Amino acid sequence: MIITSTELQNNFGKYLLLAVKEDIFISRNGTVIAKLSPISEVEGHPGLMRETVYEKQEDYSYIGYGKTASFEEFMKLRNNTDERIEYIDGQIYFLASPKRAHQAALVELFGIFYNTFKGKKCKPMVAPFDIEMKRTPENISMVQPDLMIICDLEEKLGDDDYYKGVPDLIVEILSKSTQMVDIVKKLDLYLACGVREYWIVNPWNQEVTVYQFKESTIQSSKTFKTNETIQSFIFDDLAVELNDIFER
Repeated sequence: MIITSTELQNNFGKYLLLAVKEDIFISRNGTVIAKLSPISEVEGHPGLMRETVYEKQEDYSYIGYGKTASFEEFMKLRNNTDERIEYIDGQIYFLASPKRAHQAALVELFGIFYNTFKGKKCKPMVAPFDIEMKRTPENISMVQPDLMIICDLEEKLGDDDYYKGVPDLIVEILSKSTQMVDIVKKLDLYLACGVREYWIVNPWNQEVTVYQFKESTIQSSKTFKTNETIQSFIFDDLAVELNDIFER
């Protein structure tokens, strides 16, 4: 990969991460002047391997891999890294650790979902749990929703113990750096791929927007705010007091 010195200055953390996987050539005025290369050991510290030196992200954020990739390239990376990654419409995203407000809302919601669906066919599942989304047989994305309800787990469980279907309900909890991905890219992806209901949880505004999808259109939507009860469109017995899922 060839980048300009300006690109390197503006996105050093991203290219430092990419340099673990491939050579990065830096150009100035059209001439290559330097190179970032992966190393197997840090000089003078033979026990310190290169996988330990790249930066972690400070926010629960999506960091573009830097180029369009095929699904096969994504799967090769996925099978050779311990990082949490997603693949959406040809772009690879690295996920960093979620912050406290995100996890607090997730824990509360999962507890409510677990109690609601205990002993029933539909099951709540929580990230990290890979879900394949297919716009077409050739156009495949893979995401790790924060929380989901799956009603055909046994029927769609592959021999490799990965779920091969589409969840009926998906929940994504926003952070300020990921809101456009969850609100725009993932909404469009879930709408197109057969998800029936999508919850977008906003922990800093303390509100939840619920969408019902049908035949690739938004059938209904509603935003729930303080002191209101979130009611699922597709599960009559799933009702959540909004005040129960946010810290005050």
